[in-house]
Amino acid sequence: MSEPKVNILLVEDDLVDTLTFRRGLARHKINQTLWVASDGEQALAILRGSLGMAPLARPFLIVLDLNLPRMDGWEFLAELRADPRHCDSIVFVLTTSGDERHRAAAYRWNVAGYMVKTKGGRDYLGPIALLAHYWRLVELP
Repeated sequence: MSEPKVNILLVEDDLVDTLTFRRGLARHKINQTLWVASDGEQALAILRGSLGMAPLARPFLIVLDLNLPRMDGWEFLAELRADPRHCDSIVFVLTTSGDERHRAAAYRWNVAGYMVKTKGGRDYLGPIALLAHYWRLVELP
């Protein structure tokens, strides 16, 4: 059985973290299409197709950092959940914040999972393995 194709939208402003995420996908031999947005505004534009291209095709998963320039992760989640076309989007938070208040707030925005980057924020193998298992086992909208 072939691996289901899923678009991944990584919303991350740190270039090193983005490159590490890409390397983690390659290391796990995950052949999915990766889209990268450096802030919430750019992520919404990719999802909606307002950058002169078609909207991001379903199925997709969003991996979201909370600390972003311009439109941060919280503002992005509020906008995403208010949009009838994207309110059911599957979002995993991958952030440096281990604050219980942030975790609880993220789950109130109906995120599928909240993952804290390890010290130094460079170990993506665990989160990437989780995402790989998730889209292989769960039927996505």
